Amino acid sequence: MWIDPRPGTSGASRDASAPGAPPVDDTSSQLRKTMGFWDVLLFNIATVLGPRWIASAGHNGPSSISLWIIAALFFFVPGALVINELSSRFPQEGGLYAWAREAFGPFHGFVAGWTYWFYTVFYFPGLLLASASMSAYVLGGTRGASLADDRTFLITVSLAMLAAAVLLNIVGLNVGKWLQNAGGVGTYVPLVLLAGIAAVLCLRHGSITHFSFSDMLPTWNWDTVSFWSQIAFAFTGLELVSAMSEEVRDPRRTLPRAVFGAGALIALMYIAGTFAVLALLPSGNIDPQSGVFQAISLGSDALKLGFLGVLAAVLVTAGNAGGVGSTVAGIARVPFVVGIDRYLPRAFGKIHPKWKTPYISILVQAVLSGAILLLSQINQTTRGAYQFLVDAAIILYFIPFLYMFAAVIKLAGRKDRRENPHAVLVPGGLLGVWICGGLGFLVVLLGILFSFVPPGEASSKMQWAIVMLLVTAASVFIGLALYWRGARSRRAEI
Repeated sequence: MWIDPRPGTSGASRDASAPGAPPVDDTSSQLRKTMGFWDVLLFNIATVLGPRWIASAGHNGPSSISLWIIAALFFFVPGALVINELSSRFPQEGGLYAWAREAFGPFHGFVAGWTYWFYTVFYFPGLLLASASMSAYVLGGTRGASLADDRTFLITVSLAMLAAAVLLNIVGLNVGKWLQNAGGVGTYVPLVLLAGIAAVLCLRHGSITHFSFSDMLPTWNWDTVSFWSQIAFAFTGLELVSAMSEEVRDPRRTLPRAVFGAGALIALMYIAGTFAVLALLPSGNIDPQSGVFQAISLGSDALKLGFLGVLAAVLVTAGNAGGVGSTVAGIARVPFVVGIDRYLPRAFGKIHPKWKTPYISILVQAVLSGAILLLSQINQTTRGAYQFLVDAAIILYFIPFLYMFAAVIKLAGRKDRRENPHAVLVPGGLLGVWICGGLGFLVVLLGILFSFVPPGEASSKMQWAIVMLLVTAASVFIGLALYWRGARSRRAEI
């Protein structure tokens, strides 16, 4: 299926008989509709909810509580409303890429789609390092804590998890979705255990951290200001399943319901989890990658229920594998659709003949992520490397979000918004769209700017900032070079 990239089109297939039209490609129609409501809800939880963000929030201190609330009100809720409207009005495979293309044309659609996909080569290594660090606690408190900072262990486990996620998603969502489902359950249940352990110990002995209104207000610190971007980033991911809408049963009805359900569960757990971690550990002692398991191990030992710590680590290891799997599954569909539209090499639009999945896109994504994982370890501590990967991912990931929030405003005046009976619209009419789109755009823009500020863990702040600028510029330039190549090829076909 060739999707017309011109603004104002409905995204329907273009007639092959139209003068100058490229050949019709029915590739996306071969995708299997395998995901129902519970699959999508658990997919969203596995993709969005991250124990490492709770650990980072605990490391930042009690002021994180107010940051969660602010981010939920001014970014998460507007973002969920915007995603629901765009995904119900334009439910094509491709998600953010399709929405930006619909609003601003093929060039801007490509920039949004490229940066949305390319961020994963930095995101996966960061997620994998945090996941490997958490999985170390399967071996128990003391031994697990020592392995959580062991570079060889972290890299080995990270590469193994990446390989497993890639293999399952190439086989197909009918198999891979069970990894995502296990991820949703495996992420949420240990955090419920954490909250329960903290509640029992607080009733018996009180909280380690003093919670007062003034302590929970945001505090400015140049060494930790990039954490503010992480708070917003921790609430992203609800849009990801929209990139797989061709594989969701009844997407116009399923996607909005799953977004609202998962959103409420996620926001609640971020706030409760941060309270729990800080109740069990002082902020200065919390590891920003595996702090959740420090707290669970300490609390379960205090209750003489040490097996709970091991159980939680096993569950979250599965949960993190599901998070990797869900992101591999969703993001790989973007270059797949761009490949169909002929702006990337046509190999990206290929479907596996047996398993009907965009396997070339998945494999390229995995190879690049593995290379970045290894390169990130050069001249950095494990924490410094992790922080660099997180901030690079945030910058690239938020660029398509700028397009998304601008697109919902640009497309609000279209006649189909009022006439589409299946659309789940942002409440409040055009004013509501401007408020949600404007708030989201502002938060994302600030998040990008804050991510360029070197964190306290950076071994050299000047080097860190220069490398971050160069990495961002190079990442965008590579995409533009591919776009211009693809545009020339398209013109030659006409």
